[in-house]
Amino acid sequence: MTTNTAEKATTLQSLHEAPEILRVVNVWDAISAKTVAALPETRAIATAGHSIAASYGYEDGGMPLELALAGAKTVVDAVDLPVTADLDDGYEDPAETIRRAIGLGIVGANVEDRLRPFDESVSRVAAIMKAAEQEGVAFQLNARTDAIAKGGDRPIQESIADAIARGKAFLDAGAPLVFVPGGHQREVVEQLVEGLGRGKLSVIGLPGALPATAYEALGVARISYGPLTQRVALRALRDLATDLYDGGVVPEDTPVLN
Repeated sequence: MTTNTAEKATTLQSLHEAPEILRVVNVWDAISAKTVAALPETRAIATAGHSIAASYGYEDGGMPLELALAGAKTVVDAVDLPVTADLDDGYEDPAETIRRAIGLGIVGANVEDRLRPFDESVSRVAAIMKAAEQEGVAFQLNARTDAIAKGGDRPIQESIADAIARGKAFLDAGAPLVFVPGGHQREVVEQLVEGLGRGKLSVIGLPGALPATAYEALGVARISYGPLTQRVALRALRDLATDLYDGGVVPEDTPVLN
């Protein structure tokens, strides 16, 4: 761990704790990171594990640890901003995964519970935060619970209650934020913020989600966009290819971003 890493962790912490919502536009490689980092509005960079996995032919959640860390390191090396990485479920030893991530200059991470048993999920979060403390870094764990996203057929109120119970336990174990994918609807977010506290909830901006400013007003700390950014980029590539096959040409106003 370097002093620079510790400083970047503190910077990311301050961005999470600020009254303004932190918007992180997810990237998956060096050039996507550089493109987003070049925008004056960008304060931090987040990797999309789903997108990195797709780039190497893996399904979401099926990427080996070594590749997940290498992909995140590529992004760290490409920018001079705090980088938070999607590290799936933390793999077999989440504490060791985070130690290695910190050693690469990563200062935050999404780690999902995959609806493991409650006590086991909390124990894994606690292990991550203990490892980060031992490394001397204010590591910004965005502790994800799949209570809603993988709630199945159970009533939504039961899933919300589970998400709040898990999230509160994650916060008590030291996690700075709780990430609840699937819970982006206004009425759900209101309940989650009430249960977890203002400035503690992280959401994903899926199609149909509210604007970031609306989430900010509700007390959400952070919004990210996961694999959606890569999907938009791939759609642009597909549409260009379709046009080229149909006799089109590359648009004259195409910017030199690579």
